[in-house]
Amino acid sequence: MNLRNILVPLGAVALIGFGFSAYGWAGVAAVVGGLVMWALLHFTRLVNVMKKAAKRPIGYVGSAVMLNAKLKPRMPLLNVIALTRSLGERLSAEGAEPEVYRWRDPGDSHVTTEFEGGRLLRWQLQRPPVPSEPDAAPPLPAPGAES
Repeated sequence: MNLRNILVPLGAVALIGFGFSAYGWAGVAAVVGGLVMWALLHFTRLVNVMKKAAKRPIGYVGSAVMLNAKLKPRMPLLNVIALTRSLGERLSAEGAEPEVYRWRDPGDSHVTTEFEGGRLLRWQLQRPPVPSEPDAAPPLPAPGAES
């Protein structure tokens, strides 16, 4: 179980209790107003990120190499979606842990990510193989040279 699921509500209750003990009902109103503002800020960010992601194809990113450079361990899924401005292509089964997503770029490079508990666990950049050089063609004759 995630400790954050316990500590955040306990912290909110402690703040409300402190507000009441220090300022009475006015303190409770101020603390509850602050908590509502905090919740609305997070909700607004979530809606803005999802609105931007809805305008792009699923699993698309401008540059997989740049995404790979910006990823950090334990990064929340919402932050990765904000970086890519796109929802990832889901590769894992619904509800399976870890969740696996992939983002591709126009050059067919892709970043495959694994999230556990909504946090980035590991990721891998795959680039398309570089085609080997074709066999060297015979040199063209110089202009004006007669054969």
